[in-house]
Amino acid sequence: MTASPESAVSGSGPARPFSHTIPSYLDPNNLGPYEIFLEQVERVTPYLGELAYWVETLKRPKRILVVDVPIHLDDGTVAHFEGYRVQHNTSRGPAKGGVRFHQDVTLSEVMALSAWMTIKNAAVNLPYGGGKGGVRIDPRRYSQGELERVTRRYTTEIGLIIGPEKDIPAPDVNTGPQTMAWMMDTYSMNVGRTATGVVTGKPVSLGGSLGRADATGRGVFVTGAEAMKKLGMPLQGARIAVQGFGNVGEAAARIFHQHGAKIVAIQDVTGTIHSEVGIDPAAALRHLRESGKITGLEGTEEIQKEEFWSVDCDVLIPAALEKQITLDTAGKIRARLIVEGANGPTIPAADDLLADKGVTVVPDVLANAGGVTVSYFEWVQDFSSFFWTEDEINKRLDRIMSEAFQSLWAVKEKHGVTLRTAVYIVACTRVLEARALRGLYP
Repeated sequence: MTASPESAVSGSGPARPFSHTIPSYLDPNNLGPYEIFLEQVERVTPYLGELAYWVETLKRPKRILVVDVPIHLDDGTVAHFEGYRVQHNTSRGPAKGGVRFHQDVTLSEVMALSAWMTIKNAAVNLPYGGGKGGVRIDPRRYSQGELERVTRRYTTEIGLIIGPEKDIPAPDVNTGPQTMAWMMDTYSMNVGRTATGVVTGKPVSLGGSLGRADATGRGVFVTGAEAMKKLGMPLQGARIAVQGFGNVGEAAARIFHQHGAKIVAIQDVTGTIHSEVGIDPAAALRHLRESGKITGLEGTEEIQKEEFWSVDCDVLIPAALEKQITLDTAGKIRARLIVEGANGPTIPAADDLLADKGVTVVPDVLANAGGVTVSYFEWVQDFSSFFWTEDEINKRLDRIMSEAFQSLWAVKEKHGVTLRTAVYIVACTRVLEARALRGLYP
């Protein structure tokens, strides 16, 4: 029996022999997160028709910059940190993607994140390519002044390739509006003029957009609610489990709660809580800020980390880091719908298992595209120096996310594939059409 395109590539574990040469800067025996993206491209290639001629464009980042980030620490010593900026593809416009500060950042991870940004931007038809950046640092171990120096030195080092019309960074894990303010100021000092459009996710007083803070979580809600309609699942009273209670997970939980859903479990780095009667996200956030941990919230019980995956719920929202849903955790999941708030939380083999179980997955490259969509609004507003109200922002965001979901669901139904494959069919087609039309220079 011949394997269908949808199931032809699967598995985790040792790296597979892909139909292309692995770049020399990656370990062929341990490709890291980029392996997930390569498998996703392999799955979609049979649906690309004549555009498959250009598919190698997707498998190789356009540009990779690795930099040394030296700073003076508060104690007077000098520390060096690894920094990365990857531009995966710019066929449809300037690169766009966040910057994360995390002790486990690797080149493979940043490559994967930049590639997913390419797909994400094309999926919702934004005029961007994919980019991503990172510094290998545990920000919890450094002072505010040290983090500012890291940010400014990193920005200076990658300043060769970023710019309002070249590559526009944004916040990601462990970075936020203040980080973006430092990046914008540093870039502006280096070019001799104020360039608000060089980054998005800035404070509103520096050209940031209203609605940006909740944008990613709001997009998770909009696409999740649309999927629930398709599946005949009522929103009122729906039981939601959320992994990750940062910017994305907290906003998604809060907005679902505001629309009548019931948050039954929350997990973050400090622990896991569960309540059959429901958890008030606002109370959970206050408790987290006051105590420094999610556990101990009145009216909830603490459960073991691994028990989170088997919580009885209708909707599961992974909003933490990549590779959280493995074959082991996928087998425990009882939810009917998964809405991916994080980037790359599900490995390809787990995708197959979930599909076999009848679980619908709204993939990251669609579900969490709300953040980059409002970043696009911010970029446009900075160029025009004309700013919109939060209500206008939210209405535009809801419309774009809802229309994208509807069109991608139609592709899913047409081809009889998962929603993830449908998103890749549309996004890869858009990117490769642009590549084909532009041709190769010289």
